[in-house]
Amino acid sequence: MGSDIHVTVVGGVPGLIDRARARIDELEGKWSRFRPESEISRLNDAAGAQLQVSDDTKLLLHYAMEAWRITGGGFDPTLLDALQRAGYDRSYDSPGGLDRPAADGADALQVPALAMLRPGVTDIVLATEGVTLPAGMGFDPGGIGKGLTADVTCGLLMDEGARGACVNMGGDLRVLGISPDGAGWTLAIEHPAVPEPIALVGVGEGAVATSSVLRRTWQIGGQARHHLIDPATGEPSTSDLALVSVISGTAWKAEVLAKAVLLRGSERAFDLLDASAVALTVDHDGRVRASDGFVAHLGGVPLPEVLTLTR
Repeated sequence: MGSDIHVTVVGGVPGLIDRARARIDELEGKWSRFRPESEISRLNDAAGAQLQVSDDTKLLLHYAMEAWRITGGGFDPTLLDALQRAGYDRSYDSPGGLDRPAADGADALQVPALAMLRPGVTDIVLATEGVTLPAGMGFDPGGIGKGLTADVTCGLLMDEGARGACVNMGGDLRVLGISPDGAGWTLAIEHPAVPEPIALVGVGEGAVATSSVLRRTWQIGGQARHHLIDPATGEPSTSDLALVSVISGTAWKAEVLAKAVLLRGSERAFDLLDASAVALTVDHDGRVRASDGFVAHLGGVPLPEVLTLTR
């Protein structure tokens, strides 16, 4: 999934780490758009026709549709064409990365501009006999795939006898049960331009996810690009927010809310949040804000008002 993955298991029988690794590998094999044999790649190739897929992939599509609904379209997993047009057309950790010189003529990226009228999430058909993506749609699991993998793997570990589990999928963390010290979990929220964590948050059972335009970046012809596409424009986001972390009950929901909050920008950042989630935002100048209720996770330690960024 293009990320470092960390799994912590408390108690349970030997071999649970191996079970977690196998389950994560299994889901990546089904969900990666960079693997031509994956179920997601096959669905994209067969767009317009029904295809039978596993229950895992049906679950992913179900939550992707729910994520679109709860964010009012701020999270849209059907923007694969826009991601490819921005240059994210191969794995981020592929040889040579994503940077490339300006291209023209036959060497340019042959990806059509985002259509004004295009199929959306609500046009996906989930049925017992199979799944149908509408013709012309490209589905990208992206962050929700990582978040849901954390949820599924954490649940598996607890079902198989662990007393506690933490699964960190490249910054999308899910925790259940007791931590190694027998209490709740303390999780760090980090900024790539700051040496120390922005905050240490306490979570009993739940999830933390961070979305940022600071890590997955590349250059095309000297122009900076990143992976966070604004559904309203089909282009990389120009939000004044650089990083958002959300605490919620599940990692898939924390992930999609973090992305949607970042896209909304600082003026409307917390409009989408309900009682099940709280958020922290950092703008490009390092100013830190938090939604109501976030302070309850800080153990009495105040948030910094402004970060000193090392550029």
